[in-house]
Amino acid sequence: MGLAALCAAGWLSLGVGVAGVGVADLLSPTDEQLRILTTSRIPRLIAIVLAGASLSIAGLIMQRITQNRFVSPSTSGTTEAAVLGVLIATLVFGSTSLTWKMLIAIGFAIGGTMLFLQMLSRIRHRDGLVVALVGLMYGGVIAAATTFVAYQRDLLQFLEIWTAGSFSGVIENRYEALFIVAPVALLGYLFADRFTVVGLGADFATNLGVNYQRVLYSGLVIVSMISAVVVVVIGAIPFLGLIVPNIVTLWMGDNLRRVLPVTALAGAGFVLACDVAGRLIRYPYEISASTLAGIIGGVVFIGLIMRAADRAGAR
Repeated sequence: MGLAALCAAGWLSLGVGVAGVGVADLLSPTDEQLRILTTSRIPRLIAIVLAGASLSIAGLIMQRITQNRFVSPSTSGTTEAAVLGVLIATLVFGSTSLTWKMLIAIGFAIGGTMLFLQMLSRIRHRDGLVVALVGLMYGGVIAAATTFVAYQRDLLQFLEIWTAGSFSGVIENRYEALFIVAPVALLGYLFADRFTVVGLGADFATNLGVNYQRVLYSGLVIVSMISAVVVVVIGAIPFLGLIVPNIVTLWMGDNLRRVLPVTALAGAGFVLACDVAGRLIRYPYEISASTLAGIIGGVVFIGLIMRAADRAGAR
């Protein structure tokens, strides 16, 4: 049912836009309409599905291996570190070097995430709310440093592209690097059982014969690669890796292998809904998907915090 809903939303997405291609035209498009579809609409739909599904998977893996429901790429400094990496790559190699942007962004994302985990290990009271606040402040510090460097180098206009994810600029030959996240996300699925075991703690994982550190760092690399690639190609989409995994696991439980495909579908559907709504609310103008995702995600995040606080008070 979820896959059918995603297909229906995708069909609607192909028929929404300023160019003269409506939903009714999709069955028998003219040559000009077919060109619009293959050049813009279909690449945009593919990018939405890949970004939404992969970021949701990254958030789910991160929450499992850190044993904290409030940890995600956007609340642990991972996304902000990736943006800083893109900025550094642009300063060193220029704005056209996609390969170096991606490699350096991945490196910064991995380093930023590992530094967050080091900070996390030094917190005595690892309450979920405390960890979330520390992660948000840590990401804020990285974002402030990034903004300062961009201001000094007159690159603030580029910074907005990487910090506010939008699919309006996705066209043929400008999004294909995003396909990298597909095999990385698949790798996350193959390691799902090990991530589930690692989420039970180092001692438990070791007793079951799982190399805790190796699996932990493998998960961090997967999360960092997905986050960095999406930032480079699309830009940051806030709270996506936080709210979608939380909602799905509240409904289906914590078995990673069972939950991961549903999380991917839900993430793709959520981003797709935000993108279609953004194109319709102020038609023919467009609101970026990241703006709507940030608003909805912020509200849901507050709801999750209040729910956790109520449960803690009940104890």
